[in-house]
Amino acid sequence: MDFSLQMNNWIQQIEPALEESIPKQKAFSPVLMEAMSYSLMAGGKRLRPMMILEACTCLGGDPKEAMPFACAMEMIHTYSLIHDDLPAMDNDDYRRGRLTNHKVFGENMAILAGDGLFHHAAEIMSNACLANPCKKTVAAMQTILHGAGIHGMLVGQVVDVYFEGKPMDAEILDFIHINKTAAMIAAALKSGAILGGADDALAEKFHLAGIKIGVAFQILDDVLDVEGDQETLGKPIGSDEKNQKITYVTLFGIQKSKEIASKLSDEAIAIWQEIGVQCAFLEELTKKLTCRTY
Repeated sequence: MDFSLQMNNWIQQIEPALEESIPKQKAFSPVLMEAMSYSLMAGGKRLRPMMILEACTCLGGDPKEAMPFACAMEMIHTYSLIHDDLPAMDNDDYRRGRLTNHKVFGENMAILAGDGLFHHAAEIMSNACLANPCKKTVAAMQTILHGAGIHGMLVGQVVDVYFEGKPMDAEILDFIHINKTAAMIAAALKSGAILGGADDALAEKFHLAGIKIGVAFQILDDVLDVEGDQETLGKPIGSDEKNQKITYVTLFGIQKSKEIASKLSDEAIAIWQEIGVQCAFLEELTKKLTCRTY
């Protein structure tokens, strides 16, 4: 199938599944459900759930079995964006082309909406494990939660906040990128591969490719914060400079940063080519994500 058609096909499956996954309004918590849905259904590229579904499918797995994990992944990603945008963090006003959650619902409700998305994601995955109790469903859930937690995205956010306004070298910056951004991309690819029946060695290849893609993706995000425009990106540019953040651009400059991202992209593509032709979509997706201008 053509890459764009397959990408649209995944999105058309993910969107209604996400819509269905949000709990129905309750008499005592209507604002919470509205706030959760506001950010979750705000659009976006749905890259991480797409990676889970594609990794599973390309290895012969059933994407229907992977869909709860894909929805959970997008909920966790969305919760992290809601919290990242808060005044105590990046203090951004726009996300995905619309006002950030705290600008619409207030800071307190935005925090709770992020909490709600994370906890509901864990519940969705645990329900999937109960419905199909086997090693691969439990391993997929463990992989996603590990990528999101104190050994993954969360610790990346912690170190990012801790070093704000302090001297930082490339080693610390790499640690932040590997954990804050790449860990969840790697978890998406690895969990999808596990659900598709991958053994430990093959699953680790998917994970390694995800780390390389994630770091390259974040480096380009740093570049686009300087070179991009708000209308195309759907969020303000110049926030790194406003928040006095150290990035690849401030350490290495724009051209060197692009070269590092390109090298990581080539290494990830080599992994897909080594695995085989079934990874053609993931190879093309890697090229799109690591050579992007949006």
